Amino acid sequence: MPTADDETAPDDVSPRDLLRLRMAAHRDANHLDGGWWPRSRDLAVELADLVDRFPDGFGRVVHAMVSPADWDRVPHAVPAAGGLVTVGSLERDDVHQVDLTTSDDVVLRVLVVPPGLTDYQGAEALLAAATAGNAHSARDLLDEVTEFPAPDPMDRWTDGP
Repeated sequence: MPTADDETAPDDVSPRDLLRLRMAAHRDANHLDGGWWPRSRDLAVELADLVDRFPDGFGRVVHAMVSPADWDRVPHAVPAAGGLVTVGSLERDDVHQVDLTTSDDVVLRVLVVPPGLTDYQGAEALLAAATAGNAHSARDLLDEVTEFPAPDPMDRWTDGP
């Protein structure tokens, strides 16, 4: 299934078919391991979609710690194709982050981009969250993207060509 950074996605793919996810090439190179841009504030629907289509190279997601402020309701568990995903709340609820634990006990820190951001802001946030060397917290990254949009996000978030 294509993801947000998959440039080979066919033109006839519906928006819901495209998982808006961008993961860093290397773990621990950033404060965040990637970014996810859900389409709604319905955690049960969005988390199941994320888990079911999470890139194989990162492992199977079995647990999620979420920022409650990002969601209308936080269930204790979410059924997914690969099994039940347990859900908990992060200590701070305004961090716009989800910590995903895989079956290998790897924890991935992923930015949660609010569904209401513009296409430009959302794309920039996903790029920034997955760019090597990014030291921004999820909250700071979103503040930067929404308050000071970059004319060319590639210049702001990467070292260039």
